[in-house]
Amino acid sequence: MSLSSAVATEITIVSWVYVGIGSNINKAHNLRSCVHTLQQIFRNIKKSSVYQSSAVGFNGDDFYNMVVRLETSLTPEYVSKVFFEIEKRHGRKRGKDQFVSRVLDLDLLLYDNLITDNNGLLLPHKDLMKHAFVLKPMQEIAGDLRHPKTGICFAELWEQCQQQALIKKISFSWAVD
Repeated sequence: MSLSSAVATEITIVSWVYVGIGSNINKAHNLRSCVHTLQQIFRNIKKSSVYQSSAVGFNGDDFYNMVVRLETSLTPEYVSKVFFEIEKRHGRKRGKDQFVSRVLDLDLLLYDNLITDNNGLLLPHKDLMKHAFVLKPMQEIAGDLRHPKTGICFAELWEQCQQQALIKKISFSWAVD
């Protein structure tokens, strides 16, 4: 075995992933459980604060939302599958209507600086700059990070956001209930 092939087998490419998490059904429990599950699977977890916002597109209970940064060597497609499985294990049932209450919603927002629209995987996520409940927690944990398409940092994108009054930071206990 050559030195270059030996070194190549030892190199693992690591990527930073940002995931938006939301729930409006048993929301505190589901956010805690989801983050605990993510901590079992991924490395170097960084959590934003938790924010409360009204349901968008339908009448329903308020949502708790947050963003988590994590480190992984998994592909974006596999990360999406893991998120889908976490949602499923928390009781999420997907239907045609996207404007419904959710036990748990995980959105892959960013995978490093990848820009793609391939087989249902859209990165950066289409709602990343659209909703305050995503943009504010992104700004909180990655304010200097630049949006891959616009090149504008998330701190500046938050300052430009017209929906700032629609969310509020809440006091949230991570203690298991």
